[in-house]
Amino acid sequence: EIPIHSSDPDQKQQQQQKGTMVQGVQIIDGIIQNVNPATGELIDPPVAATTPSELAGVISRANAAQNAWSDLPLAERISLLREGIASAETIAHELVETITKEMGKVSAEAKSEVDNAIGLKDAWLDMVKEANEDVKLSNGKADSIIVRDSLGVVVVISPWNFPAGEIPFLAVPALAAGNTVIVKPSEVTPLTGALYCKALASTLPEGVLQVVQGDGSVGEQLVSSEDVHLVAMTGSTATGKRIMEKCASNLKRLVLELGGKDPMVVFADADLDKAASDAVSNSVSNAGQVCCAVERIYVEESIIKDFEEKVVDLAKQQKVGMPSESGVTVGPMVSQIQLENVKKQVDDSIAKGAKKLYESDIPTGGNFYPVTVLSDLTQDMMIQNVETFGPVVAMSAFDGSEAEAAKLANDTEYGLAGYVYTSDLKKGKRVARKIRSGQVGINCYSILAAQPQCPWVGHKSSGFGSHSGMDGFRSFSVPKSLVFTTIAPE
Repeated sequence: EIPIHSSDPDQKQQQQQKGTMVQGVQIIDGIIQNVNPATGELIDPPVAATTPSELAGVISRANAAQNAWSDLPLAERISLLREGIASAETIAHELVETITKEMGKVSAEAKSEVDNAIGLKDAWLDMVKEANEDVKLSNGKADSIIVRDSLGVVVVISPWNFPAGEIPFLAVPALAAGNTVIVKPSEVTPLTGALYCKALASTLPEGVLQVVQGDGSVGEQLVSSEDVHLVAMTGSTATGKRIMEKCASNLKRLVLELGGKDPMVVFADADLDKAASDAVSNSVSNAGQVCCAVERIYVEESIIKDFEEKVVDLAKQQKVGMPSESGVTVGPMVSQIQLENVKKQVDDSIAKGAKKLYESDIPTGGNFYPVTVLSDLTQDMMIQNVETFGPVVAMSAFDGSEAEAAKLANDTEYGLAGYVYTSDLKKGKRVARKIRSGQVGINCYSILAAQPQCPWVGHKSSGFGSHSGMDGFRSFSVPKSLVFTTIAPE
């Protein structure tokens, strides 16, 4: 069920409180204050935060449903999931509109997110099935069979920046493996998460997929429960560390995709037109609020002036405005807090000697931040060290050596993705191997160009465990070896 209103008596305690949550979202009288970042207006219908007693019931139902769900044959679970994902097609337009209202994503990008989430029902889901199938090993005289056991109840804590698209990447492999799943959408985008999960759950047995709503206290109760067996979260590194602490006492399994400060290296022999185009589009897409956005661009010093000109020309083609308006490519920041974070970083860089090459116009009102192009950045500036999550193209020069490129790229606590642009693919491969991140795109934006079998994993402070790809799909189960001294029965 989608928790819109609650009649639970525990709500009385919440009604006496006014708490602050992620991105400054508030809960008043037990209702999440769901605000449109472009207009400042409250979004209907109101969403009730799940109370402690309601949450205990959700966890109990998930455990009660788990054995029967895991006992279903893998092929049957996959078939039900395929139907569930496909059912989201009937609410695709509503999902797009809700994403745009809740977090300010422009309509074209919201539509792409929803289309991609629905498209997972085909070849991608076939790979999930393959990852969970038995593997027989034989020496001709005796067999062993590697089977995969479900873990139990999986909690999925999903992010606000991809409120529909990220849920299936975590929830569907968990469900396919025979786990039951509890999804907690971000309190910034509660309706989007609830809508998507209602569609996915419509073809599943009762209790197999449930949704809860609320702030960090709801998340804490979930991840601390001894009746939850794995936590999968996409979000900030700080939140990931707190979750690890809560899960440490009983060695609860984790899949964490966390923050990034992703570097792009542009060598003088690169296709500068393509590199500049990718630099701009992958810095400002979703208003820069992407975990693997290009946030640091290191350009070989011999060509940086030419590159800067190309970047500015392309940045001028971006239009900041109301996300549902035609022609708009960059919507608002998700919140005033996020806007101030970006402004603080840009102001710090200017104060320390960076050059502002371009700043776009923005509408009045709302949480809008201009598309901004900076150059002459240095490693001591905040914007080179702290995740920006804003529509800023941030450039600095390097000496052109492979060693310096790798050193600068790795000069961060994060390691989610990286990008290397050069016409010398062998050089690109050498530099990519030295960058400590989960993916490196050579002349491309890796998350869009990668084969679907590639895992999505963060190095260093960018994550723990992995999801997606065959390795990631298997993160939601545990292998078990059945060992025979003879040929195994079918």
